Amino acid sequence: MGLLKRPTTLTQCKTEYGVLKDVIVCEPKHMTLRNMINETQKKFKNEDIHIEIAMEQHHEFVRVLQKHGVNVHLLPVNEKYPEQVFTRDIGFTLGQTTFVADMAHDVRKGEENTLKEWLELKGISYYNLVSDEIEGGDVIIDRHSIYIGISNRTNMAAIEHIQRLLPEYEVIPVPFHPKYLHLDCVFNIVSPHEALIYPGVMNRKEEKLIASRYDLIEVTEEEQFTLGTNVLSIGHKRVISLPVNTNVNEQLRKRGFDVIEVDITEIIKSGGSFRCCTMPLRREDDV
Repeated sequence: MGLLKRPTTLTQCKTEYGVLKDVIVCEPKHMTLRNMINETQKKFKNEDIHIEIAMEQHHEFVRVLQKHGVNVHLLPVNEKYPEQVFTRDIGFTLGQTTFVADMAHDVRKGEENTLKEWLELKGISYYNLVSDEIEGGDVIIDRHSIYIGISNRTNMAAIEHIQRLLPEYEVIPVPFHPKYLHLDCVFNIVSPHEALIYPGVMNRKEEKLIASRYDLIEVTEEEQFTLGTNVLSIGHKRVISLPVNTNVNEQLRKRGFDVIEVDITEIIKSGGSFRCCTMPLRREDDV
């Protein structure tokens, strides 16, 4: 499973906004704020996670996905992994290749084994990025360009490895302030021409490049904290977003997006929202 195998008709993601057909999620059954691994968790350290509420919210999220024609695949839960709900980080699909990487943080190491076992059970080939520190929250694809954040979870060596494996793509490293966990906490592409951004935290060169390619919808500091950029596009300008992020939702609607509001505020206490909670396997072109 360490060899780059393609093509496969089982997986394909060319963008972040194509019609979502197959996605991997995992229930927050054992979710807890254990080691305070990001700024959001630190704020809620005295509250922890109300598991019953988190589970109910996750089930509603899954129902919404299924209602809109998405095939939802559940990973088996394991009590050893309190962050397992954030399936985006343990793997990602670029073009027709699904990648699985070693997790950078101790509290998450081992989650990738559950994903690999599931992929093998389903007959889905993958490339195992052994010893590469890279997480899917830092990886954003749009057609022939792949933006990869340089963070505490993703390093330059891993980005260079991706570029060697996918020479047909333009791979763009994006340094940003280490306070923010992943690139998708400050940037997300929602259409061929539009993107959400929390300005001023990327290197100026990369932010200028992004501004030249997209009409940027700026997210406030308050709504960055409630993960306003971390929406999930499911195709045809339909976007799943938190009700609390009223400014983001209004700006999207003004641009013709169908904003589907779902409450997962119990889950975001751990520092991730809709994009973090989903690992797309297959998207179809949005035509």
